[in-house]
Order: sequence, then C-alpha cells, then structure tokens
Amino acid sequence: MTPEWMVIVPLKSFTVAKGRLRTHLGSEAATALAQTLATGVVSAARPRHTLVVTDDDAVADWANALGVEIFRPSAPGLNVAVQEAYESLREREVRAVITHGDLAQPHGLGSFVADDGITLYSDHHGVGTNVLVLPSGLDFTFRYGPHSLQLHREEASRLHLPCTIVKDSPWAYDIDEVSDLDR
Repeated sequence: MTPEWMVIVPLKSFTVAKGRLRTHLGSEAATALAQTLATGVVSAARPRHTLVVTDDDAVADWANALGVEIFRPSAPGLNVAVQEAYESLREREVRAVITHGDLAQPHGLGSFVADDGITLYSDHHGVGTNVLVLPSGLDFTFRYGPHSLQLHREEASRLHLPCTIVKDSPWAYDIDEVSDLDR
C-alpha cells in the first residue's frame, strides 16, 4: 500500500509572527503578511491532508475555517510542536511533509514526490531546512534553528537512512528579513 501524505505546518500566533519585520512593516501589516503566507502554504498543500500545529486560538480558528486538521502541542517552541505532531502520526502510514508557513513560493507542495528516506529542502542560504519529508514512525529528532540542514542530515545518518538534499527548489525562499520582501 502506498502511504498517504500529510503536510504539517507549524504556526505561531499571527500577531507575533514575523518579529524581525514588525519594525519595518508595522504590526498590522506584519500580522497580515504572516496570515497571507500561511494561507498560501495551506492552499498549495492541497489536495494533501494538512495538519496545522499551533498553540494559538486565533490560528486554530483560521485553520478550522480553511478545513484543515489542527494539532495543539503541549508546550511552546517549534521543535517541540513539530516533534509532538510528527509522533502523533506514528500509527499511520504516511509520508510527513513538514513545511514552514512563510514560504514565498509554496506552489507544488500538494503534488511533488520525494525520494525514499529523508528529503531536506534547504533555505536559500543553504543552512536552514524549509521543507523536510520523511516517513512516519521514525525515531527522528527535529532540530530546527541555526544550521538545521546539517543537524537534520546528521539525524538521517544516525538512523541509517538515505538523505537527499535539494538546494534549488522554489521553497528555498521564506520571508524572514526585510530583504526577503522583494520576493
């Protein structure tokens, strides 16, 4: 049986997201940008099943209005949230696609096919992990933050799984800095 696909999108409150852009854009515009980018990611993930991971009530309401499943982590923080959401899929045979909710060009998230093992889509700097694809049920530890691409590669090696790194995808661009707004 071919495993189904599950897109996991961790999101913090739109009212605090894009912190590095708030001074430049203003609070209201940064909030609107965070929600617009997240809407684009969730829309691009269709027709795949999507799980929005959040501890924020307003984001949960937004996700519910879009008709996607919601997962509430037990504690704040990106790694904790993704780890718990991924572990909740342990009994399901799925290929999990963990993607940031601020991709500038999320097109294709709902239709691409990744290699077996683990596939890492880097950020445009070649050091971060914007999209990570792996089968459910692994003892994988998520390590988002500085140099996450290398840390996730090391995690794949620890598990003796093949790891493919893609550096030239449209998903390399997320919106974090003022210079990213030109995309």
